[in-house]
Amino acid sequence: MAINLQKGQKISLDKEAGVKLTKIVMGLGWDPIKTKGFLGFGSKTQAIDLDASCILFDEQGNQTDAAWFRQLQSKDGSVIHTGDNRTGAGDGDDEQISVDLTRVPANVKSLVFTVNSFTGQNFSQIENATCRITNASNNQEVARFNLSTLGSHNAQIMAKLYRHGGEWKMHAIGEIGNGRTFDELMPQITPHL
Repeated sequence: MAINLQKGQKISLDKEAGVKLTKIVMGLGWDPIKTKGFLGFGSKTQAIDLDASCILFDEQGNQTDAAWFRQLQSKDGSVIHTGDNRTGAGDGDDEQISVDLTRVPANVKSLVFTVNSFTGQNFSQIENATCRITNASNNQEVARFNLSTLGSHNAQIMAKLYRHGGEWKMHAIGEIGNGRTFDELMPQITPHL
């Protein structure tokens, strides 16, 4: 059973999965905003464009690469973004980032996952926004983070995967921020490296 991550919590991915993980998927899901029609009759939905990003950092805290909607694959191919969902329509994950942990370059110490509202809505307006980590080999959910927290922020530094003692660990950062892309969160990301 997946663990519901709390802000600041640290876990061993291998221990939570019960196996040595080699490939993971970070899935981001959300629903469009439903609004009532004229005089309360009918309803319509407002599209929301949330964006998942994965930024790779070396031991010194320097960005070495990223996978996001403008670059769907890291240069080495270890991190792959499935593409930009601009509405949130449909069930399950709306965007996914796959990470082959065995192919992440040795100079990369940490991977930071962020979520930004490109269309600008804040998370108090977004329903059912969740981020989850699954074992890519069997689709078993390892950890989940609820994003639909009340607040006027439109971005969040989700989590950091990092190498420690020969295994990958995860730190649920959960720090809120503002910005349409991960670049705007860099001043907030750096202290967590």
